[in-house]
Amino acid sequence: MPEPRQSDARKLARRLTAGPHADVRQERSAKAPYLAELHNAAPPSGETIPADRFRIATYNVHKWGGRRGGRSFTPAKAEAVLHELDADVIALQEVLRPFDGPDPLIELADHLGYTMAFVCTRVHRRGELGNAVLARWPFAAAFAIDLSFGRLEQRSALAVQFQGDRAPLTIAATHLAIVDGTRKRQVESLLSHPQIARGPVILLGDMNAWRRKSAAARHLDSEFLIRHHNTNWPASYPSVRPIMALDRAYARGATLENLHVHTSPAARKGSDHLPVVADVVLNT
Repeated sequence: MPEPRQSDARKLARRLTAGPHADVRQERSAKAPYLAELHNAAPPSGETIPADRFRIATYNVHKWGGRRGGRSFTPAKAEAVLHELDADVIALQEVLRPFDGPDPLIELADHLGYTMAFVCTRVHRRGELGNAVLARWPFAAAFAIDLSFGRLEQRSALAVQFQGDRAPLTIAATHLAIVDGTRKRQVESLLSHPQIARGPVILLGDMNAWRRKSAAARHLDSEFLIRHHNTNWPASYPSVRPIMALDRAYARGATLENLHVHTSPAARKGSDHLPVVADVVLNT
């Protein structure tokens, strides 16, 4: 049997170093971002469309790692927080769906009685990483939006639509970049998307608006009819002692009321972010 060429040996060594899921990661990484899961459970309330008033929340679950993150994996902590929120629609960021073991996202959706959609933004060493939306109503549509500009930060948005009494309602979940210039381009790309540029829209997520005067935050504030002053956002990060308003909710064609950060002993342990919650009133 001939000796393997040096290049083949190096490729094999790289795969072994990358871990047992190297081939799966390579295959899926080439397709990211992509809609990886759509779990349309029957709504427990029997309702199939949103009411004129409902509650939304956005929550960065930190790869299910609790407050400290790292290799910690405690989805039950985040689930306890979601139980407390009792929201009709929840946007989740930094959702990890591991290659090994059960999928905590599907289990969580089933436990709480939500429909679920998940977009993989990038393939992590331990599994798929991305954004998810949980809702009490079935989705009329769900799709991924690529927000990656350059190779340093892979980013995406997940947009879901509900068929309302008047016009379709779009809810988008995203996790924007840390770099100001990149984040501004992401906001412009997101807001110009044909499914988001029209009709009632709720935009939720970790906007990484760590600078109060950032161009991306100003662009979001000015684009949506329900404006929020960039210095009046509730601080949500870090969860132990929040000082930065990274997590936000924006609305067009609707009004956000009672916008606040959810604080509780469980929320301080569930992630390094606190959830942001608001009541949505659709414009008539």
